Amino acid sequence: MLNNLKTTVLLAALTGILLAIGDLWRGQSGMELALIIAAVMNIGSYFFSDKIALRSSGAQPISREENPRIYQIVERLAAKANVPVPKIYWIPTDSPNAFATGRNPNHASVAVTRGILELCDDEEIEGVLAHELGHVRNRDILISAVVATVAGAITLLARMIYWGELFTGYGGRDRDQGGGIFSALAMMILAPLAATLIQLAISRSREYEADHTGAEITGNPMGLARALDKIDKYSKRLPMRVAPSMAHIYCAQPLTTGQVFSGLFSTHPPIAKRIERLIGRDFV
Repeated sequence: MLNNLKTTVLLAALTGILLAIGDLWRGQSGMELALIIAAVMNIGSYFFSDKIALRSSGAQPISREENPRIYQIVERLAAKANVPVPKIYWIPTDSPNAFATGRNPNHASVAVTRGILELCDDEEIEGVLAHELGHVRNRDILISAVVATVAGAITLLARMIYWGELFTGYGGRDRDQGGGIFSALAMMILAPLAATLIQLAISRSREYEADHTGAEITGNPMGLARALDKIDKYSKRLPMRVAPSMAHIYCAQPLTTGQVFSGLFSTHPPIAKRIERLIGRDFV
């Protein structure tokens, strides 16, 4: 109940940011436009978020004949988690990772990369897929998609306002005083930043919850811990390039950087902290 309340508040905050941008841009008419955009984005993400995520990752359906191993693991875990068996996809990349998507447990999909199937043993793959089914059972998959879509809309609208004022001088309520460009520039920087921070707040807390749920499903937290350790090490050698708005749906952070603020703008908690929560210590 608490998590559902937190999610509702955060989603409302994202929509509020979008409305505030519209109000600063064109007052009442701007708010109406922002409300329409928010509604379209939420409805679109509800019905098409899984297709967007799968297409953006390059995921392809995989049949039982092609990989009976992954079907056996997913079906066994789905029975333990008491959720319907999701559709199964694979992503043709050597970087190890996985994600789950969909609007509810009855319309869920899981995708695994070629790299994780080659790198991890059955216990470790079970741990990763149980983590993803934890997202499905906890109904995180829709929440993540909606937040990503609305956050993306906020960023897009802020940029449209900035470039519109830069080249046409149109849009800002204070443009007659020469402040339009500066207000638009502020929105372009601050609005996406606020949306991103809210998105990260949802993603990080839910990764811990999915780790915990996954460990409960398998009864073997060490499997997921070993998998996370391998993913962390190999993904640094073979980084997986994905759209920033989709990074949070993966089991582990797919984009690796050496930036000073990489910890702040990571969609996932540090792998070491996740492992420590799972088994009480980090790997040496």
